[in-house]
Amino acid sequence: MKLLYGVPGEGMGHATRSKVMITHLLAQGHDVQVVSSARAYQFLDKAFPGRVHEIRGFHIAYRDAAVSTVNTALLTLKTAPATLRMNFNRYRQLMEQFQPEAVISDFESFSYLFARHHRLPVLSIDNMQVINRCTLDVPVLPEWKSSFQVAKNVVKAKVPRAHHYLAASFFPATICKPNTTLVPPIIREEILQAKTSVGNHVLVYQSSTNQKNLLQTLQQLPQERFYVYGFNKEEQHGNVQLKAFSEDGFIQDLSSAKAVVANGGFSLLSEAVYLHKPICSVPIPKQFEQYLNAAYVQKLGYGRYFPEFTADGLKAFLYDLPLFQQNLAQYHQEGNQTLFLEVDRLLAQLGER
Repeated sequence: MKLLYGVPGEGMGHATRSKVMITHLLAQGHDVQVVSSARAYQFLDKAFPGRVHEIRGFHIAYRDAAVSTVNTALLTLKTAPATLRMNFNRYRQLMEQFQPEAVISDFESFSYLFARHHRLPVLSIDNMQVINRCTLDVPVLPEWKSSFQVAKNVVKAKVPRAHHYLAASFFPATICKPNTTLVPPIIREEILQAKTSVGNHVLVYQSSTNQKNLLQTLQQLPQERFYVYGFNKEEQHGNVQLKAFSEDGFIQDLSSAKAVVANGGFSLLSEAVYLHKPICSVPIPKQFEQYLNAAYVQKLGYGRYFPEFTADGLKAFLYDLPLFQQNLAQYHQEGNQTLFLEVDRLLAQLGER
């Protein structure tokens, strides 16, 4: 089939997951063209030269380490004219030169709107649909209730009336809406091939804008060794080693870590769970999806959720590592086979229509 695949440019998790899926689709003989923006476009264009088209996407603005609704709206209005021009030209080019038969959207709007206008079936593959199409079994704390309502409304409006939803999740959830299948997270090939071990370091993935007191907090645990990604620097600060980003280096440090400290991003938490690495999660404020992932990490006994990053919280987390390791040992996932089989089945059905 001729497939249009939409990938958001905000964050790199969508891009790395979509690369796995696009690689599989091409191997199955499908003709795939991709639309994306920003860093995701650059990443995918290198992986699939000649197949990726740049569009202008939606971007989130932050203020004081939290999502800023006002600044995000202002940024969207400011960039709207250029966005419309570029996307209209890309829309016309795709229709004239490619003419897809179906669309796959990883929580991306351009490809979805293209599909609706041309009455094409849409397959939704992303983790966000869990918020709208599943019953959640974790408490929504008072400070997260407004973010939950915003998130649910956004997810509900993002890819409505799709042919089928494949909701990726590392935690169990009960489906409450039709045309929905819960599937394990997409795991990139480099993680599937990684040799795991339990070293004596803790891998920390945070950004300097999200956690200003990170170094000082980690230095309050001098007996521990921390490898920190997110500052994109090569520096040594006592027991804390800052590392510039390297995909190979990051995967090696992740697969050999005794634990992971991160926000609540789905991709890294999914990879940590797959590799059986205990997780200390401190979600970015006002991002409900990150809270949801962190809350399930704690509920399943895979680690701890903390609203703030503190030395005491980190000590409590590290003290219970044996328990978390024991619980994680029960998690099992057959690579990406469940998702691949489901996508192949759905595309075969569409091909018969």
